[in-house]
Amino acid sequence: MKYIVYAVLTLLLALMLFFATKAYSEAKDYERTTKQLIDEMSAKKLAKFQLKELAETLSLGFYKNRKKEIVKTLEKTQKIHKLQSRQYALYAILPLAGILLSYFFISLRAFTFFGAAGALIMLIFGLVSPIMMVTIHKEVEYLGDVVLSFESKGVIGSIGKLFRNGDAVVGWVILLFSVLIPFIKTFSMLFVALFEHTRFAHGIVKFFKMIGKWSMVDVFVVATFLVYLTVNKGNVSRAEVEVGLYFFLAYVIISMLVSLSADRMLHQIKNKG
Repeated sequence: MKYIVYAVLTLLLALMLFFATKAYSEAKDYERTTKQLIDEMSAKKLAKFQLKELAETLSLGFYKNRKKEIVKTLEKTQKIHKLQSRQYALYAILPLAGILLSYFFISLRAFTFFGAAGALIMLIFGLVSPIMMVTIHKEVEYLGDVVLSFESKGVIGSIGKLFRNGDAVVGWVILLFSVLIPFIKTFSMLFVALFEHTRFAHGIVKFFKMIGKWSMVDVFVVATFLVYLTVNKGNVSRAEVEVGLYFFLAYVIISMLVSLSADRMLHQIKNKG
């Protein structure tokens, strides 16, 4: 029975990896299509569009504004990629429920291992996937809604931008609490699960408790990161959450639960010793 459960959990991890990859691919396609659509909303393109609209009206239908068809096709493709990216993200996160339920059927060591593996998958895709899309736009008379700037970034890409823009302090804070510490925590849980009976596992107890205190800091950093990105630097800003945030929040939740499991497992080992 135990090995059947292990096989099921391995399958769940494989499904998480597969659907997370699909979600990432669709999110990048959504980002690319949005860039193409926004390019059509620049002041220069909108001016040409309005002239073509006027020409179509004055020609009584003899001249067709092909830009309409291009924009409609882009909008349709954009919606498809947006929907599929979120669907695949949901499909990737749902197997975590099965991993959490396995707590009642397997040992703490096995639960810690599979939970940490699931957390690692969520963390990686949470860091590399787009986390937020920000658009600065302005209503211009005769032209309509003109896009002034557009940006879609993930955590890793934004950290690089912060350093390039001279915001090293913010960059280091996000790098430390959103990348380095989460990876240390996750690999520590994997290490403890794999080598629970070694002296190294016992020696890591104090360190593991120390980094476990930073679990809620992950949430704080994500919130700070989102506020930083959504600062209104233009007349109007649109901020849209993307799948990277879902992955990262899923990591935070599973990481906190697995941390408790690993801590309990280490206490049991220490008491037995």
